[in-house]
Amino acid sequence: MNRTTLSLIAGVAALAAVTGFATLDAPDTSGADTARAAAQLPVERTGLVCPAPSTSDLAETAYTSFTPVTKGAAAKGTGHLTAATEESTGATGKTGGKTGKSKEKGGKTAAKPVLVPKAPGTPATGSTSGGTTPAYLGTAEGSYAPGWTVQQTTEVAAGTGRGLLGVNCTAPDTEFWFPGASTAADRTDYVHLTNPDDSAAVVDIELYGPDGALQTTVGEGITVPPHASDPVLLSTLTAEKQDAVTVHVNVRSGRVGAAVQALDDKLGGDWLASAGDPAGSLVIPGIPKDAVSVRLVAFAPGHADADLKVQLASSTGLITPAGHETLHVKGGMSASVDLGDVTRGEAGSLVLTPTDDAVPVVAAVRVVRGKGDDQESAFIPATAAVGARASVADNRAKAATLSLTAPTGTAQVKVTSSAGSEGGATASQTYTLKPGTTQDVVPPAPQGLKGTYAITLEHVSGAPVYASRTLLSTDKDTPGFTIQTLPDDRGTVSVPEADEDLDVLQR
Repeated sequence: MNRTTLSLIAGVAALAAVTGFATLDAPDTSGADTARAAAQLPVERTGLVCPAPSTSDLAETAYTSFTPVTKGAAAKGTGHLTAATEESTGATGKTGGKTGKSKEKGGKTAAKPVLVPKAPGTPATGSTSGGTTPAYLGTAEGSYAPGWTVQQTTEVAAGTGRGLLGVNCTAPDTEFWFPGASTAADRTDYVHLTNPDDSAAVVDIELYGPDGALQTTVGEGITVPPHASDPVLLSTLTAEKQDAVTVHVNVRSGRVGAAVQALDDKLGGDWLASAGDPAGSLVIPGIPKDAVSVRLVAFAPGHADADLKVQLASSTGLITPAGHETLHVKGGMSASVDLGDVTRGEAGSLVLTPTDDAVPVVAAVRVVRGKGDDQESAFIPATAAVGARASVADNRAKAATLSLTAPTGTAQVKVTSSAGSEGGATASQTYTLKPGTTQDVVPPAPQGLKGTYAITLEHVSGAPVYASRTLLSTDKDTPGFTIQTLPDDRGTVSVPEADEDLDVLQR
């Protein structure tokens, strides 16, 4: 086997560790020294991590699982979502500093799943109550794996962080960026670290404010035990009070899932999901048209400064917000700007592009809606395009809105609403997006909907499409909203076909 083949297999194995795995086809024994074009095959295993939802006794948390139907996927599959529990020989497992009931199995604790995924095309739901719900680890295999998504949605009736808090459970990884966090007095922000593996993970947390790196005390070498979750309060890492902080989570060994829970004394709370990889140009899709305040936070890793052109992809085209035409981001420092009610009653998405040389940056916005004591906040990180397909679960009748934007050209996207978790039939509609615009759409209602449903976006043609979903609270006593982006679901993996090269034995 030559070095090229070894590198190829190593690359496929590394990708499989994050999103699933697919087996390589058996090599052709004809002896031809050729490499065929790569095939897109469905992943065969997907792992997800859900952070502990809340410490409030008033919290009500819903979990919704969904796998879109994928051509070429395995005929059968399995899946589960169970509490993240440290290895133990006793009858009680410790999770994130709290104990949960479980049964011993094979030297480890085994917890009852909060939900068991249903067959592709149909959502499955589960729920918990109170402030002792642990983090959850999920695994889907076979037909359940390609594009598997789990939404965690929590309603908190009162107190710090009240409102609707939503997050898509994420694949474990080794690096995360969270622009938009805070150590200010009116904020209580935690970075949740969850280790899905059988060995401990070692994590460094770095904080960056407007003047650069913040002095931290215990942010280095944090050990997260196997099958455990550790919520780290940001204000315990530094004495500096900063309202625009970028959090960098770097995993020295192992893998973790990471998300920031941002709780405000007056503006409710929500989850800040990891921003997309640093890039020269960024898109932040789906700022609600009734937003009363939009705050942009950007960070440039490294030493080079970034100068960004700030534009809003509105319902009619790209416009430049008056007084906020550009944003200068110094290398290694967080920059922020208050854009006010930038959407002015229209659908909108932020588009950030370099004014000169491209310098990689990460960015996110905090959005505030409502008036007076009923104001609530949510976060939208810059995200990757929909790609081939993306899905989001836990959509409720008359409570979900999709925002679709195509900054660089005309595009078509197909939106499919699944059957409901308790009954109903699918419904689909195709939308055409004009260049540089954002379109808010109400997803096509599933026929005879009972329960919640999932939405799947498929890129049909044209320029890249970026998307997010806004979900409103259905509890009249708990005003709130949450926003999730829809990057590609990575339901398929590129698997090259490689031929054996027997000549290498004669060299």
